[in-house]
Amino acid sequence: MKLNSKKVTVQKSAAELCDFLTDVKNFETLMPESISKFEVLGQKSFVFALKGMPEIALEVKEVERPNKVVLGAISDKIPFSLTANIQEVSENTSTVELHFEGEFNMMMAMMVKGPISKFIDTLASNLEQI
Repeated sequence: MKLNSKKVTVQKSAAELCDFLTDVKNFETLMPESISKFEVLGQKSFVFALKGMPEIALEVKEVERPNKVVLGAISDKIPFSLTANIQEVSENTSTVELHFEGEFNMMMAMMVKGPISKFIDTLASNLEQI
């Protein structure tokens, strides 16, 4: 299953935005209001939970500074990745689009598609505000 967020403009350079997304504690500020847990596990990993959903542990898997940050699930039970593709627009402005890719059976994909779409759109919208 592949999902994309809307492309948003952020008032940061591509390098600043890449650094922001590489620092996992910053994801707490991007989370939806329905968050029930957020905990930094290490320098490159964190766990979060939204109300009514199971906990999800993510870690920074790859960084191609300043254009790409890839987060991936720590657990192999539900393998997925969340990629931020960053493009510099000017010295102080960049755009970012989030790409979610996961391997789910058809039944699971039907159940999670809506909530995941809403989640990545919320992350993207909150990135506009930083």
